[in-house]
Amino acid sequence: MRRNSINVSRRASTTRRRSENLRFDEYGFAVTKRKDQKLHHRCHDYSSPQLSSVRAKELCELLSYWNGTSFICKNQIERFIRMGIPQSLRGRVWKCLLNIDDLKESSDFNYQRCLSEVRGPLVDLGVSEYGILSAITTLSETQNDLGLNPEHPSSCSEPCYSVDDITLFRQIALDLQRSFPTHRSLMGESPEAIEGQAKLFRVLIAYARYNPLVGYSQGMSYIAAVLLMHLGEEEAFWALTALLDKPKYLAEVFDLSLTKVQHQVRVFDQFLKHKKPKLSQHMESLGVLSVHFVMPWFLTLFTSLPCWDSVLAVWDLIILHGLPAVFHTALAIIELLEPRMMEMNDEGAVLPLLLRVPVDVARYTVLVPALWNSEVHAWELNCMNSLVLDDTHHGLKAEQCEKQNVTLPSQAGTEKDSVPLPSKEDKTEKASAKSVLTRVLHLAQRYLLDSMGRQKVEEKSTQAQLRAKPRSPAPGRVFRSRTSASLTQAQIRSRRRSQQRGRPAQQLIPGNSADVTTEPSTATSTSGCGKLDRYLTDLEMFAIPDVEELYIFC
Repeated sequence: MRRNSINVSRRASTTRRRSENLRFDEYGFAVTKRKDQKLHHRCHDYSSPQLSSVRAKELCELLSYWNGTSFICKNQIERFIRMGIPQSLRGRVWKCLLNIDDLKESSDFNYQRCLSEVRGPLVDLGVSEYGILSAITTLSETQNDLGLNPEHPSSCSEPCYSVDDITLFRQIALDLQRSFPTHRSLMGESPEAIEGQAKLFRVLIAYARYNPLVGYSQGMSYIAAVLLMHLGEEEAFWALTALLDKPKYLAEVFDLSLTKVQHQVRVFDQFLKHKKPKLSQHMESLGVLSVHFVMPWFLTLFTSLPCWDSVLAVWDLIILHGLPAVFHTALAIIELLEPRMMEMNDEGAVLPLLLRVPVDVARYTVLVPALWNSEVHAWELNCMNSLVLDDTHHGLKAEQCEKQNVTLPSQAGTEKDSVPLPSKEDKTEKASAKSVLTRVLHLAQRYLLDSMGRQKVEEKSTQAQLRAKPRSPAPGRVFRSRTSASLTQAQIRSRRRSQQRGRPAQQLIPGNSADVTTEPSTATSTSGCGKLDRYLTDLEMFAIPDVEELYIFC
């Protein structure tokens, strides 16, 4: 015990001496020697533009009368984000976009009351948030003692902490040491660093109490630390709550078991195959899995990038647009690294390139224009998400069928004429034979059966009928001429009036001498084609050659 406390005090004094001789850049990161910059992967040559005083004054006026439901306000704030948000106003911009004040007023949770409740277990454990290094040692020893003797001694009074509390406190204290170790607010034993670590500890503990279903997981300390760099302690807590709980942002990324982020990694894998098929195939041939680099990106929101002005620009975009901006940023980084990765033939070279993005790619003048010059649509991500869910559903169904096939012969006993089980090779061939077109057809059927989708399509069915292709004539019909000619304005007006009255419109086949009418199509077939028109437009963007086969649903 005494040896551990001596080691802790020595490390603290050494860190204090080092921090006193350092200087910090405009964002609060310590400016170290070049060899240390490579170690911490941090660049201090920033290239972000500076907003003029006139534009900064306009931004202040916009924030003063901010209305989160106004389209004009959101359009104007996006314009300022494109120009570059000043560091002094970034906290106010984030606070407005995340709607922190309304979230705080609508919640019954009291931040200060939660902290007072947490201090009881900390006092019983002999731990303080103002001494993180000693807290780690104390919590580790207490956890080991409880592991050796899970039952508390009868002479001791009932403690107000549990084993889960100790595990939570210790995990957060350990992660504090890894979160931005070169930033002024978290580095060393200076009064500012001690207070910064205490704030970060309290914010993370409070959120774990606020949402026990999510609790605390890796990556949250980085997100909370960035928020504390721009907001007050309680404001940072509510900003963290908005980011982790709102469906627009990271509600589908964080959970206790990390199941959600693994699902998002699979979605991004499908998205990368759709956008960059050659690069995706090359990475698969090298054995580079998306989970190895996408999961750290998503859990820390790209805070590992070496250029901090680029990190903040990415955060501005994420807080503006939500989760699609996370996928957008990941795709932009991969596109910038694509020429280098295509020349590499070793997993050991590709993976470090993705985990430690080079400075020349992460610079503001390179990464941020690449983000604004490309676009990721929400419908693309929704479609990729549906494909992943469809694969997961079929995989679980196949496992259930396999278990049933294995148990049935054992129940039959001595039956010799049992049906042979399919081999693994046959299953692999069948799985590979399932094309993207077939999977999207299932999505089309599901879309047409959806009540909301059907309602939206029926509202546009009239417009879809006008641009629908003429149906093929019934067998036995004789036409005077098949030469193409444009319909007259009178014929078009006649068709529109008949459609408005609810009667089936007669299709006119223009000829060189007279117009011949064909039998009107049934309302069911016409509306069916109209329902598929919107979905066919999306499918054509997938570059599927046999899109016309979908007309069989008509």
